[in-house]
Amino acid sequence: MAGHSHWANIAHKKGRADKKRGALFGKLSRAIIVAAKNGGGDPAMNLALRYALDKARKNSMPRDNIERAVKKGCGDLDGEDYQEIVYEGYGAGGVAVMCETLTENRNRTGGEIRKTFEVFGSGLGQSGCVSYLFERKGLFIISADQVEFDPLFEIALEAGADDVQQSADAYEIVCTIEAFQTVADALAESNVETNVSELALIPKSTVDLEAKEARKVLKLLEELEANEDVQNVTANFNIAEDVMIALSEEG
Repeated sequence: MAGHSHWANIAHKKGRADKKRGALFGKLSRAIIVAAKNGGGDPAMNLALRYALDKARKNSMPRDNIERAVKKGCGDLDGEDYQEIVYEGYGAGGVAVMCETLTENRNRTGGEIRKTFEVFGSGLGQSGCVSYLFERKGLFIISADQVEFDPLFEIALEAGADDVQQSADAYEIVCTIEAFQTVADALAESNVETNVSELALIPKSTVDLEAKEARKVLKLLEELEANEDVQNVTANFNIAEDVMIALSEEG
């Protein structure tokens, strides 16, 4: 398990990202608003909206909040005009970092993201400097104590997944964007609960990190995730299993 998967799994288990429920709901609301604005308010015809709604419901976002966000995106209610901006940069060890944001104030957000990179990373780069190292995929992470590998592998592959990998305590399923909903439905029908279920930027290759560099990269990702304008963060790192376990246990 590497890169985004490491971070996504740590964030889930440690609760590091979006510690305040209000902050989480704010991020989910923005994603719904932008998805509805770009593709309409019918989730059956808008994959991005369906994904945003599923994520909101999974995180127990109140129904009224969800409906209000959809109406804002469709123009039925007044709302902020969010811009989608992706920041690209580098962390410790030359790790490539992608930071996806939704903001109504690009100057404020840009300044905050730049400062975070300066403090915890190596700095921001130009647009396109690292994006070629990633591709958009569906990502599912499942606790290993939920299900055996062989039946999970069969469920995932039959649903159209590209790959299933196992680490010490979790399984990772990767699929195309087109197969995302089919895989998600297949897991749900088999009563397999996911820790992470999202459309993510998956690295095409990874950089191996030792403990010192890994700690810095994880801190950078944690600080970026804490920004209310940040929707998703990913990086192309790989950490050995023993180092990963030790870092996961740190406070």
